[in-house]
This record gives sequence, structure tokens and C-alpha cells, in this order.
Amino acid sequence: MSHHYSCICLLLCSVLLSLLHAEDVCDSGSCHPAIGDLLVGRSEQLTASSVCGLTGPQKYCIVGYLEKCFLCDSRYPYNPYTHPNSHPIENVITTFEPDRKKKWWQSENGLDHVSIRLDLETLFQFSHLILTFKTFRPAAMLVERSTDCGHTWKIFRYFAQNCAESFPNIPSGPAKGVGDIVCDPRYSDIEPSTEGEVVLKALDPSFEIENPYIRSIQELITLTNLRINFTKLHTLGDTLFGRRQSDPLEKYYYAVYEMVVRGSCFCNGHASQCSPVQKLRGDVFYQPGMVHGRCVCQHNTDGMSCERCKEFYNDAPWRPAEGSQDNACKPCKCNGHSDRCYFDMAVYVANDRISGGVCEDCQHHTMGQHCDQCKPFFYRDPLRTISDPLACIPCDCDPEGTLYSGLCESRTDPILGTIAGWCLCKENVEGVRCDMCKPSYYGLSGSDPLGCQPCTCNPSGSLSFSMCDPVTGECLCQRFVTGPHCEECLVCNQEVRLLNLFFPTCSSRCSSSDGQCDCLPNIMGRQCTEPAPGYFFLPLDYYIYEAEHAKNSALDIVFREPTPGKPITWTGPGFARVLNGAGLRFTISNIPFAMDFDIALRYEPEVFENLCSQKDLDEYQQYHCVEIASEVGPQILPEVCARLIVSMSARIHNGAVPCKCHPQGSLSSSCSQRGGQCPCKPNVAGRCCDRCSAGSFGFGFHGCYLCECHPQGSVSTLCDQLTGQCSCRREVDGRCCSRCLAGYFGFPNCRPCPCNGYAELCDPVTGACLSCSRFTTGSRCERCVDGYYGNPLTREPCRPCMCPESPASNRYFAHSCHQDPRTLQLVCNCLEGYSGNRCDECPSGFYGNPGRPGAQCLPCSCNNNIDATDPQSCNKVTGECLKCLYNTHGPSCQFCKPGYFGSALLQNCRRCTCNFSGVNPAICAPGHGVCLCDRMTGVCPCLPNVIGSTCDRCASGYWNMSHGIGCQFCDCNPRNSQSNPCNQFTGQCPCKLGYSGRHCDECEENYFGDPRMHCIPCTCNEQGTRKPECDKDTGACNCRVGVTGKLCDQCGRGFKQEFPTCSQCHLCFDQWDNEMTTLFQTVQGLMRFAANLEDKRDTLPSCDMRFKGLEDKISEIERILKTPVLSLETFLIIKDFHDYIRKYYQMSSSAVEKISGAIPIIRYSENTRDGILAMLGNRTSKENYTLEQLRMFKTPDIQKLNEKVKCYDCGLPGNPPCVITPCGGALCQNSNGNKQCGGPNCNGTLPLSTNTVKKAEETDMLLNNLTRQLQESENQVLYNLIYYVNNIAEIEVSYFELQSTHPWSTPRHAGSPIDSACSVRGAGLPALTGEHFLV
Repeated sequence: MSHHYSCICLLLCSVLLSLLHAEDVCDSGSCHPAIGDLLVGRSEQLTASSVCGLTGPQKYCIVGYLEKCFLCDSRYPYNPYTHPNSHPIENVITTFEPDRKKKWWQSENGLDHVSIRLDLETLFQFSHLILTFKTFRPAAMLVERSTDCGHTWKIFRYFAQNCAESFPNIPSGPAKGVGDIVCDPRYSDIEPSTEGEVVLKALDPSFEIENPYIRSIQELITLTNLRINFTKLHTLGDTLFGRRQSDPLEKYYYAVYEMVVRGSCFCNGHASQCSPVQKLRGDVFYQPGMVHGRCVCQHNTDGMSCERCKEFYNDAPWRPAEGSQDNACKPCKCNGHSDRCYFDMAVYVANDRISGGVCEDCQHHTMGQHCDQCKPFFYRDPLRTISDPLACIPCDCDPEGTLYSGLCESRTDPILGTIAGWCLCKENVEGVRCDMCKPSYYGLSGSDPLGCQPCTCNPSGSLSFSMCDPVTGECLCQRFVTGPHCEECLVCNQEVRLLNLFFPTCSSRCSSSDGQCDCLPNIMGRQCTEPAPGYFFLPLDYYIYEAEHAKNSALDIVFREPTPGKPITWTGPGFARVLNGAGLRFTISNIPFAMDFDIALRYEPEVFENLCSQKDLDEYQQYHCVEIASEVGPQILPEVCARLIVSMSARIHNGAVPCKCHPQGSLSSSCSQRGGQCPCKPNVAGRCCDRCSAGSFGFGFHGCYLCECHPQGSVSTLCDQLTGQCSCRREVDGRCCSRCLAGYFGFPNCRPCPCNGYAELCDPVTGACLSCSRFTTGSRCERCVDGYYGNPLTREPCRPCMCPESPASNRYFAHSCHQDPRTLQLVCNCLEGYSGNRCDECPSGFYGNPGRPGAQCLPCSCNNNIDATDPQSCNKVTGECLKCLYNTHGPSCQFCKPGYFGSALLQNCRRCTCNFSGVNPAICAPGHGVCLCDRMTGVCPCLPNVIGSTCDRCASGYWNMSHGIGCQFCDCNPRNSQSNPCNQFTGQCPCKLGYSGRHCDECEENYFGDPRMHCIPCTCNEQGTRKPECDKDTGACNCRVGVTGKLCDQCGRGFKQEFPTCSQCHLCFDQWDNEMTTLFQTVQGLMRFAANLEDKRDTLPSCDMRFKGLEDKISEIERILKTPVLSLETFLIIKDFHDYIRKYYQMSSSAVEKISGAIPIIRYSENTRDGILAMLGNRTSKENYTLEQLRMFKTPDIQKLNEKVKCYDCGLPGNPPCVITPCGGALCQNSNGNKQCGGPNCNGTLPLSTNTVKKAEETDMLLNNLTRQLQESENQVLYNLIYYVNNIAEIEVSYFELQSTHPWSTPRHAGSPIDSACSVRGAGLPALTGEHFLV
């Protein structure tokens, strides 16, 4: 079945491929556990509704030509030796055993409806299902899934041979969508009869999933239960024939060889590993390869499937990881004041989706979403950050004088003008703490809305600069003035009597001068009301006897520690619990003398019982002094009671009592005047400051230290007052109970170190084990150290890896090893350079014999120029490199190959890029192969006059690089060139102005003269010349048509005299010009003839008569011309002829324009033809030169001649036989017996020249055709023109005939078509202009 697994994995869609990422990839995005078989380790969770032989042996048969029957007995688990016929459902789980087909699951005979069910312990991700049947596959079946532990089920897929019959309402054929439920007929055919498969994929790979994390897709690939329902058996039809000797149904049942359910634990992309859902006992282990269901969550997530954020990581909403986005949960920002928070979507949206975590139970007096605000009655310390535990300081405001019972400003805000800690005083109150009345006010009271009352001192009896007492309102009176408001005068004798009555500390008399009374010892003051320094007046409850010190061993002492903000209701260390019926006995030894005392019993009844009667309190009921003195703590006594107590104390003790402040526990030796309380150092208690207060220890000069017992690690907040040791919980240690005992970690929830018995100590915070023993390592000593194998988790000891010897030897060549779970063979994880199961072989790229003692594998020293994976890359014995890469060679691949240059050590050997035409052919391989160059620099050896590292250019003054020859000398004319270097490709020298030619030995265009002497610029008019402007030898200007003159600056004869336009005169000009020239010549002849007659007049008298007749006729003509007679009819006829002539004149002008448009095309064709002919001439001259060179060959070397002909003339290098050469040669003949030289793809001289001549002939033929077509167009135009001219000529003949028969003269008129500039004159004749001819 392994080949099926690989095929299925290749077909999985992109969603399931993402589940195959390796572990430890969670840091870069989403991560998923590896896919495995969900059936492994879950045989107890796999059930079937029918199993053959479950209650006893059951007969079954197999379908075949010879019917064979067997027994099925599944009462006991399958065992190949003792119970080979047992076929329970757990047999379908893959075990990779060699004889896997000897066991299978089989249902009871003849049952159509049978189901197989897998119940998983939690939600898993499902990939695909494969069923391999022993019998026919079911004719119909369906697969269901559940995601709620089997409460509800959904159909995955239907399978049936006939879907319409088995599942009539279910569509068949391929699904149209990823979630469509269809019936698949592909896996229900009756063939094959055995080992047929049914395959179900969670997601059809033919559909592209854009977002695999949407709810609909997740529902398709997750499940807690899987159920396979077989609904119809395949039969061969024999079940319809009734009962025979054997039951036909015994042959039909369901039997499955193997069932594979591939999947992984579902972790929402937040885990790459999973652990067991339930922890088993130490002696129970999971089967290897089992896919566990509890995700080992990353990205700060938690839960079975990482479906929620971890505690305190709720600052952003939980989301599954997607691709490269891990969507990790973010920690709440509580500034160190809370370790609990929750996510609030409303807060998250209000904060622009940045922070949605709301902190809970903010400590250190903070509050707010992030514990970033101080609670009411606390304010922000400006010198501390908000994350400091002491950032919020309690408002130090007197609640009596402050608005809102002691509230202060919580923070400093310059905009609002607030200062942190500033108390909000009432109207008549002042002070930083609002604890003082303003001047002239007294009686600070919380019930007073204004805080204090105004003073009511009598201005006559009080001092002018003084104010009343801010507490009592008593005024500071002038001398001999008394009263609370200074409204009475003081009389000494009367005052003394009054004082003796209520306050007997004064003597019976006072000084008359200043009123000073005579005081008792250690008492001072004018009225003897103050003790001397170092003395005090005893309070009424000075003689206190603590029940804790009573002589009764059965007492249960309850220690009390003051609580901030609550009054102290006890003295001493606490209380003594006295049970009903028990008594207390005290030893009294410090009373100075006998007198009447009131015994005040302070107690806090656990069961309220009224022990005091009204009768006991009658004596001091008038002033309530006893009640006030009975209260514990600071007492505000009325003045009468205070004086009474002072007097009683002085009388009882014969004066004031020494303070006796403890020198170590008190701040000074003085104590309070009433009560004797010494000022104690921090955490020191007692009237004399001689003991530590509850919750402190270490009495000394510094005071006492607080116990600081950890609230989670200690049983009580109290500690031993000598050592400071707190009472710790079990498994907790330390003076403050703030750490775990040795062997425990995770304070305050201390638990044993999880070291599997291989270490006693671990990190007290993380629990990582320290000093693992017996070759174990890891944070839990859960694995063996490198070089050892075993399983410490299963108590399997770590044994040394023999690779090939133990790690302690010098022949250990591995990092680690492991034991194959199937073969139990040791597999070594070899060091680099070693291979084999025991690392006793050298791998590819290494040589040596590690199996021999003292030997080792060494890397082949090939400078990284071999394929280390190729076993043939180097010699296994000597290490010599055999297959060098990167164009290198040598025993160590240390050199570049011939034809390459560079550094083999740097793997940059590059091919020599020598120009084949610029180097000596002897250093290059035949056929334009690789040329040799300098191995280090790559510089090529050049031919003469060739330079460049690759011999790719000619030296200065040379050109025309030729193969095997080098470069030719430029040979520039030193007089006419600017410099000697010429163009390296054309050989053209840089000529001076006026010179041209390749060697600068000719005159440039528009220059003439002898280039050996000097070239003179032509002075022709550029507008009147054509290229070239003048003759290079004579300098004669080459005038264009219609232009004449030495410098081509005049219009010629027959052209209008408008230079430089010089447009041609009308066509009639040429005709009349010829006629007039002929007449001129005739007249000249007549004149010469007349001159001759003048000389012979005497000898020819008969001519006079003839001249006379002529003169008469001339006179008659002159008369007719002077007096013309022209009728109207004749004039109209002439007018019609004039219009007719004008019409044909316009037609002829249009034809002339068409001809003018075709003339440039004809001229361009002529130039092209001339250029091609010049090329052919140049090529012919080169071929003639080649022919002369061929004639110079010697006939004896005919074989070399034939080779050269084949190479250079016919186009094939070498000297192959004529039978196989396609290009022929000098001695080769074709099949017809003719000589053969050249052919397709041959680059010799003869085939190239032949092709050139052929292409030139084709071009010439095309030009002739074009010329012929243009000539035909021109002839047609000329024909039309001639036709029009002939018509004009006929009109002219008719005109002259008319003139001869009707003599007339035509006056000059405007609009004549003949330009007056075109005039013709003859010598000795009257001028006749074109206007007389109306043409």
C-alpha cells in the first residue's frame, strides 16, 4: 500500500500540502503537524457492526470454480500461530508486516447493511480514506463524518455501481463544487474480485481553494468520528435460485484487508507537534507512529486545537494562522500590574483594531484598560513610569478638610492646570494635605462643608497679633485675661483654689508677681501642668496587664497585625483567647501605694456577653473619663479629664514617671507627656519601643524589618521575630517563602522537577532539569546525549552508539544514533565524511578506510571542483580527483582546462574568448574550436599588427583583420590625410578637407585638380548645378537642365529667364525656334546670294524684271496687311479654333505633369541598377584575383589543392571523400558526371559568388520588368501627348490656310498663352513675336 500513499499525497490540493511542513517552522508563519494514520494506536476506538465468528465458529466460502469453504472464529484476537482464523475489525490497521494479507476483517455472511466506525478523542483534520478489500467491493456504500462526537452526522460521499438505483436522489458524476455531495460510480464495480480499492479525498484536487480557512472548507476537513456504511453486497445472481445444499449467501460478505485514515491533529495552523490527550500511567505507553490529538500550541495560543489565545494574550482577536502570517495572539499591555485580561471587540474596534485587551484585577492601585491609570484617592508619581509597582501613590490628603473625602488630582496635565497629588481643599482649609484651618479659622471637621469655623476671640482680651487655636478655637489672651474667648480676667487666688480642687498639682499659693505655682518634683510650668524633660504623666490606663502575659498555660494567644486604614483595638501583641469557665491570674508589683482603682477590662468577645453593669461606671459617669481612658489608641480627653489624670498620676507615683525609652527601638529618649509613648523606629511597637510589631522581625538600632512573607508561598503574613522566617507551605522554601524547595519548580505552584528520575534539581522557574545523569540530556532529561541511544521516557537506558566504536574511543564517527523500531537495528547519524550503518565507510567525495584501526575518511582535495555526491568523482584509495567540474583539471582540479583561464580555486575558470581571425590558427582547435590563452589573465597570442586581450582589433595604422594573416597597413597619403590610423573595417583614412578616396589620394566631390598637388574647390552656383558640381579634372561646372553659363548661374535657351527657377518654355517654342532657325539660315543664304548678285548685276539684266515683279507683290502684301478685311463669320470661325486650341493645350499640360511624376521613379531604378552592376563588377574582380591565385598552385600537390578548393572555394573543411562530401571539390563529380563544387549550406568562394551572380541576375530582371512597366506608362502618356499635338498641328494648318485665303492681322491683346519672354529673332528680318500665332 506504500505506493498508494505516495500517489494520494501527490494529488492533495494546496490546502493539505500545507499540512506537510516540517516541525519548527512556526516562527515563519503557519505550521501544521505531520500527517499520519489515525487508526494507529486506536484499535479500541475502531468498531464494526458485524464481525464473523464473534460468538463461535462460522462457515464461509469463497467464489471460484471449485468452491472452497473455511471457518471464521473471532472470539479471540488474531494470532498467526494460535488464532489465524480470527478476523476482528482491528486487523485492518496497517502494521507493515510481511504477511499482511493473511489477516483481514470480515463481516457475517449475507448482511447488506454493515458499518465501520472510528471514534476519535478530539477534533482531527482529515486528509483521505483508503479501503483495500479482500472480496468484491460493495455495490453501494456511503461515508459519513461527525464533528460533535457522533451527535450529528453529515454525508461525505456516496459510492454505487448504479447510483440511480441505490441512491435515487443523489446526483452522479463529478462534483461541480468543492462541497458538493455526489454519488461516485468509479469504486463500486465488481472487478477486481480482490484487492480493489475505494479512495475518498477530503478535498477534490481538481478544485482550486483560494482561502482554505473559511468555515465551509474547515468543516469538510475536520471530524471527531468517521463512519463507513456498506449498504449492498455484490452477488453473482445465484442468490435468486432458492436454497440448495449449500447456502449461496455463505460466499457473499464484506472483507477488508487494510483501512487507512490519513490525517493529523487539528491545530488551526498554530502547532507543528501534538501530544497525547490523556496522560497514561508510567507503565502504559502509546504505540509508535500514533497521531496524537492535543496540539503543542505556538503563537501564544492554547486549547486542544489551539482554538483560543493563551491566558494574558488577548490584546487581539484569535485567528487561525494563514500561510506566512502566524496571526499570533498578542500579550495584553497591563504595565506589570495584572496577569489577567480578556478581549473586548467593542474596545478593539474603538482603538482602530490595534488593541482590544482589557486588563482585569489591576494591582498596585491602578485601573483602566491597560492598568495605566491610578485609582481614585491615588495619584501618579511623576518620577516613575506607569509600569513601576510604586507608580501610584496614595493621596496624602486629610479627609476632614478635603473635598470628596480625600480625593486628589490623579495626574499632571499642563493644559488643564492640574498637578498630580494636589489635594482639593475645602473653602476654609489650607495646607498641602488640607489638614489646617486657614488663619482665623478653627475646628477642622469633615461634617462642616466649609471645613473650619471662624474664630470668635474677644478683641479686647486677646492679643492683636494672635489667632485662635486652630483645633479648639481657644484664643491667646492678654495677661491676666482668661476664658475660651478671652472674655474674663484672671484672679490668681481664685484660680489657685480652682486648680487645687480639680488639678492638685499646684501648691496652695502662687507668686504674686508672675502667678507661678509651687510644683511637685519633676513638674514644671506656671500652673504646674507640664512634666520636666524626660518625664511624663501617667494615663489612667498606665497600669496595663496583658492577658498574653497571664500565668495560665492553657491560653491560646492570637497575634494581631495592624491593617492600614483600620483602628487598633488592642494593646500588646494581640489577644488571649479565654474559654468559658477559665480565669486569668496576674502578679501586680508596680503599684506605688494602695488606693482605689477602677479595673478596665478590654476584650473582644467572640460571643457577645455584657460583662459590665451600669453600677460599675457610676463614679466617673459625670465626665466619662473611664470610658475615654478605656479606649485603645490615641485619646482626645476633655480638659477636665486630662487634668484629673495628670493629678492622679502625680499623686500615685509622687511625681512624673521616667520614660525609659529603649535606646535601640526609639528615636529619642523623650516620650509623650501624657501616656509616656516613646517615638518608635519603623516597625517597632510598645510604649518603650522595646519590641518588634507584629509582621516584623530583627529588633535593633535600625528598628525592625518587615517579614514580607510571600502571600502565595506562606501560610501566614507573620514571621519569627528573631530570624524573620515565614511559615511556608509545603514544597516552598526561603525566608519569605518565595521560592520552591530543591527538586521543585514553578513558584507559587511548585511541582516536582519533571526529570524522569535522571536529575534531582531543575531550574526553579522553567523546570529545565540540571545535571542530567546516566548519559541523558534535555530540559526533562528526556533524551540521550549525542553518542548514546535509548528512551529515557520509557526507562530504557542510554547505551553508547557503536559507530563503529563507542564515543569514548578515537574511532567514533557519528553525531548520534537511533534504533530502528521495526528492525531494531542501530542506525548511526554519521559525521560529515562518513557513511554506512556504522559510519565505517567513506561517502562520495571522501577517501580512506575507516574500518582499519587508526584510519579515517579524508575529503578529496579537489578544491570544491567535483560533485561530492558522485561516487566516481575521486579515487577512493588515493583521493585523486577524477571528474573535475567548472572547466578544471589536474589531480586536485587545481588548474583551468586548456582553452580556459582564471582561478580553479575560486571556481571561475572562463573560456578563452580569442577572436578566431586575430590569433594564430595553430593555437586553436579545428573547426573554430577553443583557442589557447594565458591561464591566469586570459590574454590571447595575436597575429602581427593585431592587439587586444582577445585579439579583436587592429593596431593603430592597420586594418582589415584576416584569418591567418593579421591586419594590413592603412597606407594613408601622408600629405592629404589628417592622421595615419584608418577605419579598421573599411580602411578609410581620415582625409583633409577637399580630399577623398580610401587612401585620401583623390579630390573630394565639389573639388577639382591634381590631388598630388592640391584640390581646388568648385565655384559653381549650387542652385544651378547637379551632383557632382564640377568635373574633378577640369573644374567645369555640371549644370542642371535649363541652366547654362560658366558657373551655371544663367537660364538656358528655351527656358524662362527667372534664375534659379528656369522653368521650360511652352512646347511650341521648340517648333517655332526650329522654324525660325531654318528661316534665319535661309535668309542668311539669300543675303550671301544677293551679295554675289550685286557684283554680277551687269551680267544679269534679266533679273531686274523678276525683282520688279517681286517688289510689286511685296507692296501688294504690305497694302493688304495694312488694310485687313475680315468678315464677322470669319472672325467667329477663328474664335472657335482658338477655344479648341486652348482645350487641347490644357490636356497636354496635364499629360506633362504625369510624365514628370514618373521620371524620379525611373531615375531611382536606374541608380539601383547601376549600384548592383558596380557590386557585380567588384565581386568579379575579386573572383578574378582568386582565380589568379588558384593558377599559382603547383600541380603536384593536387591533393592539398583539392582540400583547399573544398574548404575555400566549395565550402567544406578537411579532405573527406567525394562520396560523403555535400559541397564537392576540384576532383568531385555529381551523378550526371559533371563537376561538383558548392551546394546548400556551403560557404565557399564559388557557391557564394554563384549565389551572388544569381541574385544579381534576378535583381536585374526585376529592374527590367519595372523599367518596362514604367516605359509602357510613359509611352502611353507620350502617345496621348502626340495625339494632342497632331490635333494642334492640324488646327494650325487650317489656320494658315485660312490666313492665306483671307489676309488679316491680329492686334496685340492680353491673355495670350505665349509668354513674351520666349522670343525668336532672325537677322535682317522684322521681329515676329509668338503673339501673332495664338498658340
